[in-house]
Amino acid sequence: MTVAAVLFDWGGTLTPFHDADLVDLWRLVAVTIAPEHVTEITWRLVAAERAWWAAATGGEGLDGVAPAAGARHGTLLDVMSAGSAELGVDVAAALARARAMADLTHWTPHTVADPEGLLVIHLLRARGVRAGLVTNTRWPRAWHEQLLARDCLLNLLDARVYTNELAASKPHPAGYEAALAALGIDDPASVVFVGDRPFTDLSGAQACGMRTVLLADGEPPGTEPAAPTARPDAVITRLGQLLPVLDRFEAAARNPA
Repeated sequence: MTVAAVLFDWGGTLTPFHDADLVDLWRLVAVTIAPEHVTEITWRLVAAERAWWAAATGGEGLDGVAPAAGARHGTLLDVMSAGSAELGVDVAAALARARAMADLTHWTPHTVADPEGLLVIHLLRARGVRAGLVTNTRWPRAWHEQLLARDCLLNLLDARVYTNELAASKPHPAGYEAALAALGIDDPASVVFVGDRPFTDLSGAQACGMRTVLLADGEPPGTEPAAPTARPDAVITRLGQLLPVLDRFEAAARNPA
């Protein structure tokens, strides 16, 4: 089967893995609430986020924990409500003030796309292969797309699916099916999914009929549920290794054993 499209996970795949991706944002919020207590307020907001995350997913409350299949992923508004309850202040209003003071594309400098990913997507498109993104997130679409635009990826991705806009998060099929619809592809076997988490990313893609590639780059992918994980069709350690893998898929389709 010819590869018509490649879908990528975001955190840990197109961008390097990092813990607690909202710490920088909570620090900006804390500055607007009480500059003299920035550290204390920042970490109270982080704790509120993690507690909300644990309650929402049934996980351990740490970034990278995969929700159970079909779990509702939630949005940043839910997290801010938890923070407001913890502090007794309007965290959403404080966020609005923080947003006025700082460009969100710069408040988290570690959230930067892997340059190899940018090159690979350009090369995919040169081959006539479409590219897309499916990510579990509670960030608003606008925030993601500011970062993708900054990193010159936005206009290269033909499908951009954010699970906080759906009823459920990966590995539930909703995100993968939304990406197929956005790409206009009926046959999932013509799509390859690339991600760094065997359960969260790959098991759902395989259940939908896609081929999968695991990015095992040595960075911690976070704790996943104790559940059977997908066996990827290929394993790479850098995004730059993806194109030869796709070539092998194409060759195998032309010359089945």
